[in-house]
Amino acid sequence: MPVNASAKIRSKMDQYAADPASLANLVKRLQGSDYLRLRVGDWRVIFREDGSVVAVIKVASRGSAYE
Repeated sequence: MPVNASAKIRSKMDQYAADPASLANLVKRLQGSDYLRLRVGDWRVIFREDGSVVAVIKVASRGSAYE
């Protein structure tokens, strides 16, 4: 993963943790799962939110994120 992409992903996750409503149009719940996904360019972050904890499950490119 390119360094600039990882920095952008970290920034977006920090932004989501601080204010989930700010990224509401980029976050969707995965069908048949308790996981959410955040779209960051061509990258997808699969994560779970448990109250005050945001646990990142997987970070992958768009094509392989859902496998």
